[in-house]
Amino acid sequence: MGIKKLNPVTPGTRFKVAPTFEEITTNKPHKPLVVTLKKSGGRNNQGKRTMRMIGGGHKRNYRLIDFKRDKHGINCTVLTIEYDPNRSARIALVEYADGEKRYIIAPQGLAVGMILSSGTGSAPEVGNALMLKDLPLGTVIHNIEMRPGRGGALARSAGSYAQLTARDGDYAIITMPSGEVRKILSNCIATVGSVSNSEHNLVRSGKAGRSRWLGRRPRVRGVAMNPVDHPMGGGEGRQSGGHPRSRKGTPAKGYKTRASKKPSTKFIIERRKK
Repeated sequence: MGIKKLNPVTPGTRFKVAPTFEEITTNKPHKPLVVTLKKSGGRNNQGKRTMRMIGGGHKRNYRLIDFKRDKHGINCTVLTIEYDPNRSARIALVEYADGEKRYIIAPQGLAVGMILSSGTGSAPEVGNALMLKDLPLGTVIHNIEMRPGRGGALARSAGSYAQLTARDGDYAIITMPSGEVRKILSNCIATVGSVSNSEHNLVRSGKAGRSRWLGRRPRVRGVAMNPVDHPMGGGEGRQSGGHPRSRKGTPAKGYKTRASKKPSTKFIIERRKK
């Protein structure tokens, strides 16, 4: 994947940095794996707004992604590399030897025609899914399960990856994308390689309208509000707003919100870097 800097022929293209989409091989998704996606506008089942700054945006269809990679012992062939409007990473359509087609998250370096496999006996090569106990130490991985059989939940966004650093009994020790070091059961499945579209963080929209296309509404700063609307609002002239905090009053800038008695804390060996 590459990025391109546009000539400033309009105000919107002056600062725009866009992806080239050179790795995309088709613009039509596989219809049996596409379902409609209803927008919530940030509202719950009672119609009450529970999330601010959400609404509008272009209509999307959801691609059903195989996060479990549970067809073990059956090879599959990569048919296409596609764009997915619901995630930052690219996705790949694969066809198994028995004729079934599935979408997977495309790792960096995946190409059309490559043969992939999953399960015990698979080679630790890019795109293959294996249990953590079957991977060599130092392997770069993504789409990692937290509990066996539940499907990948960690390191799924563009360019992200984790690393298998050690083993301790029934657990594998993983260095997460955030820098956190934690233990995960060795019979959880992970996919070899890093996630595609690694230059996603370099993209610049160029104008506010592109944020609206993505369903993001304008965000108003707390210090620009009145005291009745936000703890940091009010004051004569341009006031700093006092201690940084959320609209509900939760302190920001280093305040820890993680539950002190959360059961999974015992699996964390080293907290993430600040």
